[in-house]
Amino acid sequence: MVALDLDGTLLTSDKNISKTNENILKQIHDNGIKVVLCTGRPINAIWPYIEQLGLTDEDDYTITFNGALVVHNNDKKELFKRGMAKADFESLHKFAREVYAPLDILNFERVYSISDLKPSMYQQQFKGNIEFVSRSFADLDENDLYSKGIVCDKPDLLDDFSSDLPVRISKQYHIVRSQPQIMEFLAPKMDKTVGLKALLKHFGWNFSNLMAFGDSQNDLGMIAHAQIGVAMKNGTDEVRAISSVIAGNNDDNGVGNYLKSFFSIR
Repeated sequence: MVALDLDGTLLTSDKNISKTNENILKQIHDNGIKVVLCTGRPINAIWPYIEQLGLTDEDDYTITFNGALVVHNNDKKELFKRGMAKADFESLHKFAREVYAPLDILNFERVYSISDLKPSMYQQQFKGNIEFVSRSFADLDENDLYSKGIVCDKPDLLDDFSSDLPVRISKQYHIVRSQPQIMEFLAPKMDKTVGLKALLKHFGWNFSNLMAFGDSQNDLGMIAHAQIGVAMKNGTDEVRAISSVIAGNNDDNGVGNYLKSFFSIR
């Protein structure tokens, strides 16, 4: 199984899959290698990439919401799902109000931009198809299941928010800085590894059957657990330090070139 992060890894800086990467991934997929996209976004938001790569066979799945949901591509059925309750976000909401920060809270279908806080930049930053709804924290459904919280702001303001975050809140979540302007608050110990473990188990496999590509903080778990953890040349120092291999740059077909060499594709 080849697991692929999107932004900064498979995608170029202008959010495209290069023709080289597309062709190589289609070849290994046709040869029986399971190609799995791993993202913080919902499947509808990345559906054009799934179609471009032809990942719509009976055994094709996607890791979404940074591991909290595993989706069967061709019918959108859920293989694995783990979320949080509204109450899990109360302390984060209170802190965001105290320091004048925005907050978006996602269930597994839409994004709730919390209207009683500073306006969020997340809808403008988000690339893909998902519904955004403005709603006060008090009006969120107590019975719904939520995948994560997002604080999206200018990078320097997010730096301040991160440094001021109380320890008691930090311990409540698995926090990742997925992009300079985006900080994600996931369930404790939740990352892409969790979804991949469920998917590997579905096929009767384990992490010895996994090759994983990534570039940033939210890829650390899967790269550390994979038999072959591949960091992009443009990845963070932290990611490159724990990887077993460094591939080329995301804007220079780094994924495709490594796979071409590894699988001896002509």
